[in-house]
Amino acid sequence: MSKGLFITFEGGEGSGKTTQINRLAQNLAQKGHKVLTTREPGGTPEGEKIRDLLVRREGGNWTPIAETLLLFAARQMHVEKIIKPALEDGKIVISDRFYDSTTAYQGYGHGQDISIIENVRILSIGDFKPDLTLILDIDPQEGLRRSDRRLAAEQFQVKQREDRYEQLDVEFHERLRRGFLEIAGQEPERCHVIPALQDLDAVTAQIAEIVQTKIAG
Repeated sequence: MSKGLFITFEGGEGSGKTTQINRLAQNLAQKGHKVLTTREPGGTPEGEKIRDLLVRREGGNWTPIAETLLLFAARQMHVEKIIKPALEDGKIVISDRFYDSTTAYQGYGHGQDISIIENVRILSIGDFKPDLTLILDIDPQEGLRRSDRRLAAEQFQVKQREDRYEQLDVEFHERLRRGFLEIAGQEPERCHVIPALQDLDAVTAQIAEIVQTKIAG
């Protein structure tokens, strides 16, 4: 494959993104693709420092606009230093979250004006977008019960409790879910909504089919 492919996974807490990212990466590697998995906030040493500020329980009490600016600062570095070079090398890049999460969390969840988020996005990364976005949809109460934070911590050797957003009330998470579904409705060509409460293997199979169609196209 001469041209890389940028795939993002989105969804609320406990939607199972970590498990499905690992499965997809293994599946693609077995088929001979070069694969890079990464995450946001993070991906670069600078981004990981910003991650500590935003997702740890003791990370601080940021305003929505401050969170937005920090996230896009990390994202600009992530895109330029990690994602674009990997795509130019023909890799399939799979990111656990990207800018849709900022729109959903800081916009729909915290009430930040979405037009401001869009302006910051254009300023920081221009028109750069994922080729494919997979949104794992789950009822917020169930998602909070089955949160995959432990799996994410194990994968990236994170020792701190990255549960700052999990501590927010269920109304926040309901707004978050609504945000992701509205994002998907606005960009149906890029975004695919996958019910996350299906059997684990069924979710994996659905993702594999969508990705293979994208690769073939």
